[in-house]
Amino acid sequence: MGAMPHTDLLEAVEQDRAEIARSTRVRVLAVAAVGPVLTGYAAVAAVLALVTAIAARALFTTTGVLAAAVPGWLGAYQVPVRIEGHELGALPLLPTLLALVLVWRTAASAADRLGVETPREAGQVVGAIVGAHAAVGLSLALLCSGGTVTIDPLAGLYYPALLSGIAAVAGVLPRAGLSHVLSERMDAVALRGLRAGLLAVAALLAAGAVVLTLALALSFSTVRHLFAIEDFGGGTGMLLLSLGYLPNAVVAATAFSAGPGFALGSVVVSPMDFTGGAVPPLPLLGALPEQGQAWWLVLFAFPAAVGTLVGWVLREVDESPKVRVRAVVVASVVVAMAFAVLGGAAGGALGGGPFDPLDLRAAWLSVALVAWVAVPGAVVAWTAGPQPLRVEPEPDSDLDSDFDEDDLDDSDDADDADDELQDSDDAEPTEDEAGDDPVEDPAEDAGPADEDAPADTGEQPASGR
Repeated sequence: MGAMPHTDLLEAVEQDRAEIARSTRVRVLAVAAVGPVLTGYAAVAAVLALVTAIAARALFTTTGVLAAAVPGWLGAYQVPVRIEGHELGALPLLPTLLALVLVWRTAASAADRLGVETPREAGQVVGAIVGAHAAVGLSLALLCSGGTVTIDPLAGLYYPALLSGIAAVAGVLPRAGLSHVLSERMDAVALRGLRAGLLAVAALLAAGAVVLTLALALSFSTVRHLFAIEDFGGGTGMLLLSLGYLPNAVVAATAFSAGPGFALGSVVVSPMDFTGGAVPPLPLLGALPEQGQAWWLVLFAFPAAVGTLVGWVLREVDESPKVRVRAVVVASVVVAMAFAVLGGAAGGALGGGPFDPLDLRAAWLSVALVAWVAVPGAVVAWTAGPQPLRVEPEPDSDLDSDFDEDDLDDSDDADDADDELQDSDDAEPTEDEAGDDPVEDPAEDAGPADEDAPADTGEQPASGR
């Protein structure tokens, strides 16, 4: 009876601990879900407030800034915005990258605080973040309906949900051990090809950044002239706008070095096809050339070098050259898919004006990069890796030896048979055999002596004389 109160006390303590754990989990999940949304909205509002405050002829109001931050937050998640019926789909990628990094860090922190160890626990973190972004995106899109700026509610629902889900999965995946499970269940060659493909994507973007830097350096005077604006606020706005579209320009420079290039309205920029024309007075666009140059073909060395790098990385993935080529194919597919997404996200409609649309030719860019990665990569992986040993055909010693041994055995058998036959011929008959078949004496066979025959006296018969 005395043990019952103690048992009840232990059960009460366990219940309290479970309740505290549940409340902590709910609080962490709520912060993970709401935190990136509020932080992102506050960051967009702060940038708009700064630009409005320093602009010369802008009217700054708190209500106006908060209202303008609504489509700004949706634009950060690549939701197309319609301004007076004209779609703006070519949105800056820098705010998108910052938003994804914020969601990734939040999801990783929540997974660490909750001690996520199973896919179910990881799914709770991802579900909370995705659900919050989908609900907020849909609500803000509905809030914008009926005004000057309109947004498709479905786009406001699934764009933030999709992008935040990708970032959240990337944040919780290593914590839940899912990466080890996937690596164990995936084909080792395909996994190496996947990693090499991601390396190639990063290398191609780095090559695009180098090409963009070179273009800006060659057009420095034009870029500086576009920044020469009378008021400080206008120059700051141009700088922020150029920074926002900087990732878009890097993708465009990658497309240029790969061959397909890009188009801005009627202006076409490609190493093999160039059509000049007027462009918006954005300092970042000062890097665009005024006429085509023959030396642009040298830029093809960048994607070719990336393909060579992929082949060199995969040169020892397997002893078989065919398997190494298969890994290179996997890497090229990863590159094609990545730049299909990047090319589509970096371009889009520009309000139906003379510079509409910004087309990065995503399909042709993917095809070109597959060729640039797969061809040199396959050649290097095939030739630089271990080669199968070439064994010269040799006489079948086993067959010859078997043949010789058989011949020897046959000759031995024949000799034995001859020996046996000879032995049987030379053998003396036994007594039984002699009795059954007596040997006749030649003397007895001769019969009685001829009486007329002269006796054998040892003398020669006399002659007839």
